[in-house]
Amino acid sequence: MDTSTATRLLALNRQFYQTFGREFAATRQRLQPGVKRLLDRMRAARSLLDLGCGNGELARQLARGGFGGTYLGLDFSLPLLQQVGALPPNFEFLEAELSGDWEQQTNRRGERLAACRFALIVSFATLHHIPSQPLRLNLLQKVYALLEPGGLFFHSEWQFLNSEKWRARIQPWEEIGLTAAAVDPGDYLLDWRSGGRGLRYVHAFDEAELAALADAAGFRVRQTFYSDGENGRLGLYQIWERL
Repeated sequence: MDTSTATRLLALNRQFYQTFGREFAATRQRLQPGVKRLLDRMRAARSLLDLGCGNGELARQLARGGFGGTYLGLDFSLPLLQQVGALPPNFEFLEAELSGDWEQQTNRRGERLAACRFALIVSFATLHHIPSQPLRLNLLQKVYALLEPGGLFFHSEWQFLNSEKWRARIQPWEEIGLTAAAVDPGDYLLDWRSGGRGLRYVHAFDEAELAALADAAGFRVRQTFYSDGENGRLGLYQIWERL
């Protein structure tokens, strides 16, 4: 995939979440079972960075459970961030484009994120919206740099190909003026039908591709499991350890 195509796909997803942010937030009023499985370990973290935090549902659940560490949530969709609501002062949110130089932003204490270190970084259902191998690796290398030595990275990727319903929502690339040859293997265009019709870019990961990314970014895969959806296989979850 060339840079111009990746830029177009990022713009497509940005427009989708700007247009349908409220409708999407309405479908995210509870945590997925796979995220709940990791919730106790997240509550125990001294500091947590949430990449692609969306409408803040994870933060709300952490707050209800008495999370006492520092939490920072980043997302590029202002309509989603506007759904967060009031939370204790140890919770902070920033609007940020994860394919850009988000680590150069500063938190409310005036600290540049690139100079911060986190005990735990999480990113649920986000990496599959980042187009191209170079952009994904760049993001994961930043995750590595921001983790404390021995820190952990929890993440999940949508396994929509395991659902007949979602496979039926795959659309031809020609709808947005591209061809299959212009994108990478595993790239798909999916439609959305709530509050109007929209289109978004999604990448279908498998364990082998994630293992290669982990190795390239300096991580070791410590755990893999599937969860979510009626068949329990709509989310691929992994825990990576910073080496």
